[in-house]
Amino acid sequence: MTTTSTGAAPNTPPRKPWCAFATPLLGKTVRWASRVTRHGGSAFPGKVVERVDPTFLRRTLAQLPLGVVLVSGTNGKTTTTRMVAMMLESLGLRVFTNPTGSNFTRGVVSALLNEVTMGGRIDADIAVLELDEAYAVQFVAQVRPQYALLLNVMRDQLDRFGEIDNTARLLARVAEATTRAVVLNREDPRIAALAGLAPADARASYFGLSRALRRYFPTDDDMATTVALAAADAPGEPTAAAAHVTPADVMLTAVGDHRAQMVIDGQEYESEVKLEGVYNLYNAAAALAVVRAVQQDLCGPDMIAKAASTLPRSRRDGFVMRAQRFAGAHTAQLLDALAQVTPAFGRGEIIDVHGSPTELLLVKNPMGFRLALASFPPDDADTMICINDEYADGRDMSWLWDVDFTSLKAGGVDTVSGVRAWDMALRLAYDDVEVGGVETDLEQAVMAFTARNPGRRKHIYCTYTAMLAVRAYLSKIADVADAGVGK
Repeated sequence: MTTTSTGAAPNTPPRKPWCAFATPLLGKTVRWASRVTRHGGSAFPGKVVERVDPTFLRRTLAQLPLGVVLVSGTNGKTTTTRMVAMMLESLGLRVFTNPTGSNFTRGVVSALLNEVTMGGRIDADIAVLELDEAYAVQFVAQVRPQYALLLNVMRDQLDRFGEIDNTARLLARVAEATTRAVVLNREDPRIAALAGLAPADARASYFGLSRALRRYFPTDDDMATTVALAAADAPGEPTAAAAHVTPADVMLTAVGDHRAQMVIDGQEYESEVKLEGVYNLYNAAAALAVVRAVQQDLCGPDMIAKAASTLPRSRRDGFVMRAQRFAGAHTAQLLDALAQVTPAFGRGEIIDVHGSPTELLLVKNPMGFRLALASFPPDDADTMICINDEYADGRDMSWLWDVDFTSLKAGGVDTVSGVRAWDMALRLAYDDVEVGGVETDLEQAVMAFTARNPGRRKHIYCTYTAMLAVRAYLSKIADVADAGVGK
């Protein structure tokens, strides 16, 4: 049986430990207790299970006839994962995913515990999983994904990853472990260069941009925040210009207000999207590309029958019907499915608070913040910025100095809050952005901000842990959807 350097063989359940029969009960009990006591967080049950039954993840995912789609990269993981999962589901497949943005391996285990039966069975055809770049390496050491969607490489959480070439090396490990198809961002030279690392029997495909749109989606090098690639012109290291020679399976060619124009198989299509922000239109192209990669496999001879043969007889007929429906979907149906995708929590999510549409906008690195500011004009809106520096945010906040905040000068920023509120206020002062107030108590800041100017649109830019806290506080005064992380 073929294995990789990770030591994991695809679709092969490992030997169960003697206590495996009790793992689902243990995990579900810990999950219930952590919710009741409000301690431990959404990933805590997964942390416990990883300790007592380290093969649970690989053993459970091995049950899926179509395997795993792994989504990773610096920006856009959560929203793109949601797009892929919702599209596959609306096109007929049963999908398991980790919807909360808890993208460590223990977060995936926690999500599994919510879905498996007491006997350890999971009723799904395919998994679509978001993985943090570093934890993606840990994941592929246990489970070889059938499909990998690698989005981009930007400077992010320098205290964890270091400079971006190290992040690219982490994603290279994912490409090396993927068994069927690696879907890559043609416009990011570090990502495009990973095509040559996929196994010989796995194909590489791309999503990309028309030349006219590249200025809307600069790479890290385009932002001049790092030294240009020293070996950009070396053999096997495509430059950004050379990348355009490579055909893209899905190419974004025009963007508008909740509309995207794409070229697929040489034909131009236009689609509506419910997602906010121009950057999510490029994520939509990425999602379409990986959905098409899965569909292409199922259209191969006897592929559905081969996948069905891995299932118990009682589940085969239902799976075959779902897989055939998905494999027969036309491009227009894929675009219709894309048009139904709603924002992931905290990523352009709109919550009605005192009659004010309040948008939660996750920011965690220079490019993400820049694109968010460009996508959500501050006109006729009140602005709040919440910056924390917990482990999940990244301890190093120096990246705030690489963001241009001058678009906020006209209206100013109503409130700055979070652990690093004073750092954020200082950064805004250097761009001559007036700040109404600094309040390090996040709950007090959120309550006061949302109470002012009822009926007026509000933007809340926040780092990851600040976003979770803001959602929790808003749930006390507004209807906030349960995203599986509690309120």
